Amino acid sequence: MAGLVAAIAAPTLARAQAALDSPLRIVVGYAPGGATDRVARIVGDKLAAQLGVPVIVDNKPGAGGRLAAQQAKATPANQNVLMLANPAVMVVAPLVFKDNGYDAERDFVPVSHVNAYDFALAVSPTLPVRELNHLLAWMRANPQQANVGVPATGSLPHFFGLMVGEKAKVQTQVVGYRGSAPLLNDLIGGQVPIAVDTEDVVLPQHTAGKLRILALSGEKRSPFAPSIPTFKEAGLDLAATGWNTFFAPASMPKDKVERLAATIHAVMQDPDTQRKFKDAGMTPVVSTQAQTVAMLKAYKAQWAPVVQKSGYQP
Repeated sequence: MAGLVAAIAAPTLARAQAALDSPLRIVVGYAPGGATDRVARIVGDKLAAQLGVPVIVDNKPGAGGRLAAQQAKATPANQNVLMLANPAVMVVAPLVFKDNGYDAERDFVPVSHVNAYDFALAVSPTLPVRELNHLLAWMRANPQQANVGVPATGSLPHFFGLMVGEKAKVQTQVVGYRGSAPLLNDLIGGQVPIAVDTEDVVLPQHTAGKLRILALSGEKRSPFAPSIPTFKEAGLDLAATGWNTFFAPASMPKDKVERLAATIHAVMQDPDTQRKFKDAGMTPVVSTQAQTVAMLKAYKAQWAPVVQKSGYQP
């Protein structure tokens, strides 16, 4: 802990610049343009200025982000690499795949939690409900029609949809799509009555009046949608968020990990960084390395029982 406290002190940032004498690569397991990619580029630009070395975002899409984790794991200790990952890669995949090609806890070191996002439960405009309790009553009365679309099976929206059903004591049939675009098309067209996806994906369609978000999953109302209630406000005792977090390969020297954690911590405190996150519809998080470790521990404790109880098999 003493090393971490020292790492966060301002003088350490000068040493961080000296520590990285070659480019820093940020591995992202998704294609350019997505939410995780946008986070990597916002933070990467700021890191380049702080560290005095080029920062390269390296998109390695494939296998739901697991390919990027496999590649980041294999990075030699003399190379500067961080991986920006979400819960699907570091929490869900280790629970449902027998062989990921990596061990999330053994092969990686948490560095910094940088943003959080809510899940949205939305309904088709063809469905005659406008409040969550009305939807749950409709689902109980129409169990054969109560299909919940999600952008992918095995995704966080998939398991959040199951959490909603369990809390509400409603049988939910989850329908997996190949991404958010076809899911939203079917929701707007009435081919699927209900959907769960991330707030940033669903909110523009809600704002345009093409579908209705009934509740968001945060502990408090979203700054991007203050008129939409949380699940707790809507009568269901449920809260959950997703995140993006930087991880270092276990091969990276400890002092370099701590210096990168301190630098990212400083970057996330920068008002311009926070503005860029908010302009992109994302909530920035300022987190020390110790706080990131604690967040991950609590997150796994919340989600592991849900994933395991679902019996999901890829």
